[in-house]
Amino acid sequence: MGAGHSHSHGVSAGQNERPLWIALFMTTAFLIAELVGGILTNSLALISDAAHMFTDTAALAISLTAIRIGRRDADSQRTFGYYRFEILAAAFNAVLLFLVALYILFEAYQRLKNPPEIQSGVMLIIAALGLVINLISMRLLSAGKDSSLNVKGAYLEVWSDMLGSVGVILGALIIRYTGWAWVDSAVAVGIGLWVLPRTWTLLKASMHVLLEGVPEDVDVAEVRAAILTLPGVASIHDLHVWSITSGKSSLTVHVVLSDAAHDWPTLLASIRKMLADEFKMHHTTVQLEETPCEQDSNTHAFGPTSDTHGEHSHHSH
Repeated sequence: MGAGHSHSHGVSAGQNERPLWIALFMTTAFLIAELVGGILTNSLALISDAAHMFTDTAALAISLTAIRIGRRDADSQRTFGYYRFEILAAAFNAVLLFLVALYILFEAYQRLKNPPEIQSGVMLIIAALGLVINLISMRLLSAGKDSSLNVKGAYLEVWSDMLGSVGVILGALIIRYTGWAWVDSAVAVGIGLWVLPRTWTLLKASMHVLLEGVPEDVDVAEVRAAILTLPGVASIHDLHVWSITSGKSSLTVHVVLSDAAHDWPTLLASIRKMLADEFKMHHTTVQLEETPCEQDSNTHAFGPTSDTHGEHSHHSH
């Protein structure tokens, strides 16, 4: 049996703190202004936008915390390090935004039955300022959103809040020129319904990582086929692919040697190189076997097994 293990623990390029800090400062400052404005103008749409701005602020703060914690070195208690904290942060952001959207929908339903008087002028000015801040924040976060679920969560919240600001502006204009106060609640409902599906997508992606699911950019069938094409490989079993956090895939596999495989260190190196070059997997553990072990018949054998081929063990690190 040969065991090969390679790994890389670099911080992803998407986790740049500076854009997050700038976006956090702007959204926090405007959150206060928007909340006060919503209360003074009696506008649920503004309060709804402020609530989403609050989740933006929370998301950015959690994202920064996740990056700091994620950079901690692995220790004897957490041998994979703290990278998974990023996914917990993304899941928390999704749940928070989901609850806020539900509250806004409920409050809008209550107000539709008795629309209050809305001060559309102030509402319009505040929403316009909010739109500018949202656009700047989106620009700052756009570079890292594709490489980090954590940053993507923050980006989605700012993006949804940008749409909310557009909705509030349109609502303020309609109220100003028609006097239809119910439009304010209708805009709030629209914001909530627009945000919910995207929140669910982020939550589902986070749960997929937490449940050790195969990364979206990896096809297990292709990985299996690629390993089987290498000279000296008779069969493989117990293949597992998962990710610790965004962009950090891991793989373990048992490879049964063919009769023609005499130089197992070279085969081990070629398997690891192929996985790194073709599938961008740098954290891999490959176990080489002269005969299939007990786990060949059970993909998830977590119980004790009798190692009948231990006398053939070799180790390479």
